[in-house]
Amino acid sequence: MNTFADNFTYKHFLSVIVLIIGFNANAAPIPKAPNPDVKSYILIDYDSGMVIAEKNADLILPPASITKIMTSYIIFTELQNETLAKNDYVLISKKAWKTGGSKMFIEVGKKVKVSDLLQGIITSSGNDASVAMAEHISGDEETFSIYMNQLAENLGMVNTSYANSTGLPNDDLFTTARDISLLARSLIKKFPDEYKLYSKKEYVYNEIKQYSRNKLLYLDDTVDGMKTGYTKKAGYCLVSSALRGKKRLISVVLGAKSPEHRTNASKSLLEYGFRFFETHKLYEQNKIVTEGDIFGGSQQKIKLGVLDDEYISIPRRQIKNIKTKYVIDKNLTAPVQKGESIGYAIIQLQGENITTIKLYAMESVDEGSFYRKTLDSILRKF
Repeated sequence: MNTFADNFTYKHFLSVIVLIIGFNANAAPIPKAPNPDVKSYILIDYDSGMVIAEKNADLILPPASITKIMTSYIIFTELQNETLAKNDYVLISKKAWKTGGSKMFIEVGKKVKVSDLLQGIITSSGNDASVAMAEHISGDEETFSIYMNQLAENLGMVNTSYANSTGLPNDDLFTTARDISLLARSLIKKFPDEYKLYSKKEYVYNEIKQYSRNKLLYLDDTVDGMKTGYTKKAGYCLVSSALRGKKRLISVVLGAKSPEHRTNASKSLLEYGFRFFETHKLYEQNKIVTEGDIFGGSQQKIKLGVLDDEYISIPRRQIKNIKTKYVIDKNLTAPVQKGESIGYAIIQLQGENITTIKLYAMESVDEGSFYRKTLDSILRKF
């Protein structure tokens, strides 16, 4: 009788090899990120804030009209604080009217609604509109720049300096792709309704129709913002964001050689992120994540969780390989108030730390009885 081994020919052996190779190909790692010919870029996931791809992301460069994202951020802040209204009128100064570069064609001495100026800043990148709003909010552009720098510091934009509201060349005006991604993410998160202004492809002011320079708005329906920029020194720049399903990505491209280069670079980065990466909600706001020991309290365990929904962005089909390590103060002692930061979760993928998430007390724990505190003081010595 022939056995399985007797019938297992060289041909079968080759078939098994082909099968194994095919299986491994399906499990192959994702390709390297695109490498567009630009000075700097970064691609981040909106929900997690994690970096998917980057190149020279901390290289200090002039931002050109990308500056106006911060100008708009301040206007949105003032509107939210009700210190400014969209129907307010702004008197156009001679300085605003004379400002060179891109314009929305406002006229000196006239009064223009905040809503019109805001759209002119966002869609047609109006330098005249930017100066007019800076003067209206802060009295002059120099004081407005101080406001811009204060906000940049608050947002953690550690390599950014603002010197004007427009992005026109100035030695004290610089930023990085990473810092811009922080600003863009914060703007979308904090001002979701106002952000919709960035999706407009055109608008009309003073009987002049003007169009957005962000060509991705015309090429990809999932792209809904944000801002272009250009000066000779900065090159062609583009901040873009796209939403597909529930997943949003943000790309920043600085120092491209042409409008087509910045558009193509941004498009390739967004496609890469959507195709090869997944976003997962890891922890839900105010839900219990784990427990930790606490000494000298009215109870011996304390519940830990997160204050906001926490997400991770990882290569596709890798969620099953995620591992978590909890780090909690071994000497945690009562009293502890609800909302205090008392530990963190280290998220690992294939043995590498990919992000850290702060953990907070989900409950208050008061001091325990004299007996409890005495017993715990003895136990913690062992």
